[in-house]
Amino acid sequence: MLFIDLSLNPVLNTHDSDISHPVTLHNHVFRGANRLRVALVGQHNSGKSTIFHAVASTSYRTGKLAGTHKPYAECPVQIGVDEIHLVDLPDLQSLRNLSGDDLEALKYLLWGDARPLVSRHERSEPPVPFSRPDVLVYVIDASALQQSLELALELPELGLPVVVALNMMDEAHRKGVEIDIEGLAEKLGVPVIPTVALKGHGLTELFNKVLNCARKRSCPLPQSPNPHIMEWASKMQHNVDLPEIQNAFAMPKNQLTMHLLEADSYFMHELESHFPDALAKVKALQNEALEELPRALSEEVEADRHHRAACLFESVAKLMHKPKVSWEERLDMLFLHPSWGLVGSLTVFAAVLFMVFEVSTTLDAMSAARLADMVSSWQPDTAAGVVGRAVIDGLIGLVGIVVPYMLPLLLMLVALEESGIMHRIAFVVDRFFHAIGLHGKVAVPFLLGLGCNVPGIAATKGLTSGRDRVVSSLLITFVPCSARSAIVLALGAKYLGVMGVFLLFALSLLVIAILGRLLSHRYPEISPGIIQEIPSYAWPKWRPLLHSTWNRSSDILTIVTPLLVGGSVILALLQYFGADAWINTALAPITYWMLGLPVVLGVPILFGVLRKELSLVMIYQALGTFEVGLAMDWIQITTFLVFLLFYIPCISTFAVMLKVIGRKEALFSIALSIGVALITAVVVRLSLSGIENLL
Repeated sequence: MLFIDLSLNPVLNTHDSDISHPVTLHNHVFRGANRLRVALVGQHNSGKSTIFHAVASTSYRTGKLAGTHKPYAECPVQIGVDEIHLVDLPDLQSLRNLSGDDLEALKYLLWGDARPLVSRHERSEPPVPFSRPDVLVYVIDASALQQSLELALELPELGLPVVVALNMMDEAHRKGVEIDIEGLAEKLGVPVIPTVALKGHGLTELFNKVLNCARKRSCPLPQSPNPHIMEWASKMQHNVDLPEIQNAFAMPKNQLTMHLLEADSYFMHELESHFPDALAKVKALQNEALEELPRALSEEVEADRHHRAACLFESVAKLMHKPKVSWEERLDMLFLHPSWGLVGSLTVFAAVLFMVFEVSTTLDAMSAARLADMVSSWQPDTAAGVVGRAVIDGLIGLVGIVVPYMLPLLLMLVALEESGIMHRIAFVVDRFFHAIGLHGKVAVPFLLGLGCNVPGIAATKGLTSGRDRVVSSLLITFVPCSARSAIVLALGAKYLGVMGVFLLFALSLLVIAILGRLLSHRYPEISPGIIQEIPSYAWPKWRPLLHSTWNRSSDILTIVTPLLVGGSVILALLQYFGADAWINTALAPITYWMLGLPVVLGVPILFGVLRKELSLVMIYQALGTFEVGLAMDWIQITTFLVFLLFYIPCISTFAVMLKVIGRKEALFSIALSIGVALITAVVVRLSLSGIENLL
């Protein structure tokens, strides 16, 4: 494989318009002033934009090449500890004889936001407001390889490192096209990485190769044409190999030579405007070639390139019998397909709900519920006894969180991660989480939150961005955990019907989506894009499975236990000393005046901070009946359930948030949950009252 050192190429002394120092390539981390700019180039329908959107940040910059209708997009992307700025350029069919909008894309690849001497007379702005790329990623449709190889032969002329993304390999495989990847890489002189961008396959390897090529500080030598073309190229280069011409065009000599060989109108015009004597020699050479060759020199060069591309295709590709579809490919059709992937994700979501409402409920009845029954007869009447009972209640509450809800759900989701399924779900739902300003990898914490918000928030520690960790933690507190869902199902199903319960959960999703957009204004920092690795399928192994589950749950136990027990003691003492009436009176402005609920529900609301399941029992106690419908009408029941859905989940959740996102954001979470719960409940109450009056 032939390479030349980038440091010897003056064209690569580029600089970013938004930083004061030039971008230099070092053997250490690419960040800050040392970050890379990587441009995606490709022909129509090659999957170039699919790659961009698969790794793009939640918000990215878009624009149009100056004076054109050709759009581009740009965003930062995190690759381990490195960072690149990824640019998605408009479709590019060739580097030769471009005009209009297409010419601006070539100008960016040549000069970025700079203006060479030959271009300074142009009135328009540079094509884009940022620098020339440091590395090119040429995206090729593997199922239509032959028509993409001509541009692959041209790109090395730019004097930039090139990495080929051989995309749509699954489609090529389906058509029975077999490609010799190593052979293609050797003949092109550039790395070739097979990818399936639509399914996330190969993207990690692709961008790691981009970093490796940048660290080598080298780029491939241009592909040489046939000998008879090389003779004319040498004569042409002799005519323009002058320092003033090279400085004026600021592009590799061999590339300028090839453009003039093909009589490229733009470069011929600029040569005529600035160096008329040199143009006369170029035209004389073209006329000389016309006399000696059977056709124009430009046609000869184009035919030669087409012939070399065809020969290259025949040497690396062959048509085979269509292979059988493997079970891995069938699973990918379910989990990574743009449409069916949603079905696969919903299937896993349904399995999580089954775990929460069937398996976990059964485990709860076998563990915490039995322990609660064992101590239910003990009703102490002394302060010491009350404290002892409160400690036991707190420990039982801990068992009720860990045994039925946290451990089974953690085991299930860790198993899904170890098998590779969860990575695929995160990839598919990424675009939906982008709508609320987050990456798809937060899918796991959100699913954990359905069982219990505590492990869900703890799981956000694995997110690379501090901003994503904070926003996802704040939103997870609004995910209806199993405890809150149990109350909604218990009261809603009985008094509001199936549709009422469905609308309550739909309201929860709506509020989370709206809050996601609003929080993006409070935390305007744009998180860099993340390359989500799609590992091979594998059967989970018990030892790593248990080890990972324990690592994720051990911290929760040490954080939650003291606060759960301490909170239980404080609330029990308040009740022992007869503070119930005081609490109800103090909360009356909220419970009665704002929410229109009975005053006696103040204590269940406050005690619900300890554990939401306690709220249901205390509602019955406060109202003096198990038939809630006799004490509250349907509007009051709906308002109360809406308030509980968004009100502070529990003291355990707050404890974990203190460690994960810090005291300031944890306190903000409390204020946010109270505010959202009150506003939403009041709006629902007034809306339902208005509807009832109309009816």
